[in-house]
Amino acid sequence: MIHNQASTTGVHRSILLSQGLLALFTAAVVFLDIRCQWFWGWISRSGILGTVNGTDKYLFLGCLFGCSIPAYVLLYSMHILLKRVQQGSVFTPENVRLLGIVSLCCFLAALLCLASSWRFPVLLVVTVAAGFVGLIVRIVKNVFQQALRMKDELDFTV
Repeated sequence: MIHNQASTTGVHRSILLSQGLLALFTAAVVFLDIRCQWFWGWISRSGILGTVNGTDKYLFLGCLFGCSIPAYVLLYSMHILLKRVQQGSVFTPENVRLLGIVSLCCFLAALLCLASSWRFPVLLVVTVAAGFVGLIVRIVKNVFQQALRMKDELDFTV
C-alpha cells in the first residue's frame, strides 16, 4: 500500500509539473504574440536571420502568427489531456483524439516554418524540431489507440 501511495504522489507531482510548464509555454506564446514587433527588432538585429529587408518582417511575423494558431490549439488540447489524466481517465477515445490534434498542430507548425525557411534558413531547425515532436506524439497516439483496443477487448471478455 505504501508503494501505491508513493506512486500516486509521484504521478500527482508530475502532472503538477506538466501543468506548470504548460502555463509557462502558454505565457511565452502570449508574450511573443503581444510583443511581436519587439521580438522582430531583437531577432533581426541579432543576425540570426542573416541580412533582412523591409518585406522580411511581414514574412517572419506571418510565420510567427501563423504558428500561434496551432500553438494555442495544441496548448489547450494538452491542458484538457492533463486534466483527464489527473481525473484517472487515461486510455479513452477522447485522449486518443487529443493526441491526434497535438500531433497535427506540430505538423502544421513545421509546415509553416518550412514555408518560410527559404528566406530564413534558421527556421529549418524549428521545422525539424516541430516535425519530430509531431512524430513522437503520433506514435504515442497510436500506442494509446492500441491500448484502448486491448482495454475494450479485456473489458468485453470479463
